[in-house]
Amino acid sequence: MTATHDLDLPPGVQPTPLALLMLGRASDPRSERGVECPGDLPSPSDPDLVARARAAKERLGDRVFILGHHYQRDEVIDFADVTGDSFKLAREAAARPGASYIVFCGVHFMAESADILTSDDQQVILPDLAAGCSMADMATSEQVEECWDVLADAGIADVTVPVSYMNSSADIKAFTGRNGGTICTSSNAERALNWAFEQGEKVLFLPDQHLGRNTAVLEMGLTLDDCVLYNPHKPGGGLTREQLRAAKMILWRGHCSVHGRFDVASVEDVRARIPGVNVLVHPECRHEVVQAADYVGSTEYIINTLDAAEPGSAWAIGTELNLVRRVAAAHPDKQVVFLDKTVCFCSTMNRIDLPHLVWTLESLADGNVVNRIRVDAETEKFAKVALDRMLALP
Repeated sequence: MTATHDLDLPPGVQPTPLALLMLGRASDPRSERGVECPGDLPSPSDPDLVARARAAKERLGDRVFILGHHYQRDEVIDFADVTGDSFKLAREAAARPGASYIVFCGVHFMAESADILTSDDQQVILPDLAAGCSMADMATSEQVEECWDVLADAGIADVTVPVSYMNSSADIKAFTGRNGGTICTSSNAERALNWAFEQGEKVLFLPDQHLGRNTAVLEMGLTLDDCVLYNPHKPGGGLTREQLRAAKMILWRGHCSVHGRFDVASVEDVRARIPGVNVLVHPECRHEVVQAADYVGSTEYIINTLDAAEPGSAWAIGTELNLVRRVAAAHPDKQVVFLDKTVCFCSTMNRIDLPHLVWTLESLADGNVVNRIRVDAETEKFAKVALDRMLALP
């Protein structure tokens, strides 16, 4: 089980799988949500924050390595030694064995992956423990184990291979490793699914239904009828045994809160406003949005596509706003707009701000390790099995 903090509930509150914890008053080690930040954060209006961050990083020298996810604020990215998507950053951390501290400016599951892939001598730090991921939170270990029991009762667990998106907790990665499955990213999902169908007859894909559906239907030739949606909040997932037995893809009912907001109306609107616009979206978007787009790909694919685009071309991008703004600023010779008129940041990713980064770096420089992310040995063992299977994909 993922270890962060001991369960600490207010008096009279009993722990349940659906308990809602008051921010700043409690934390639950069985979920992605951590809420404690001991110590005093610098004021966000402090004009010396940039200088303080630079000074603390200089004091730490090679002992610290800062990772910045593409969806982070510019003020945080400015201090990142490497930027990238979640898996690239975890691998970059593993490639820096000399760094005592890995400061992961991302969200909780990313820091867990970095802890799994780095050595025991390294400490992974998340500047704000409340930086979770709503998608990862949509699949708890209890829910997934219950789902596996449902598949066993239907007589199909032994022919079903779990494939879990990188955007999942260490517990879910460990479940995947224990049950013969693999991890995937948004760029290698097709390879992971091809491998899985060589091992078994069916795939349990979690936690993002949209990436699973889009990959299966648009890249592998399966049909929507081959896919069923397992709802963990309904008995038996809301599916009959016959539906489960007939399906090839059992999709978990999870989604990205940012990418899920885009709809076909957004695509139609931007095409009407900007003649000749190229619509480029992330595969976490809904199936009908992906179908209506011109290009589909991961964050790295989005960046590379814009780098190679013709000067003067117009692009509407369906992904997190920080990345879109950064790409637009890097390409002043192209017209780059956010796909939706109503802009949307990843709210949990944006919890990592300059005050939290300054507090983290200054604490480390003073010899105080804060917000360390640790995955217990048993969970790490099987999560790494699943990750290693991904690394071995042809």
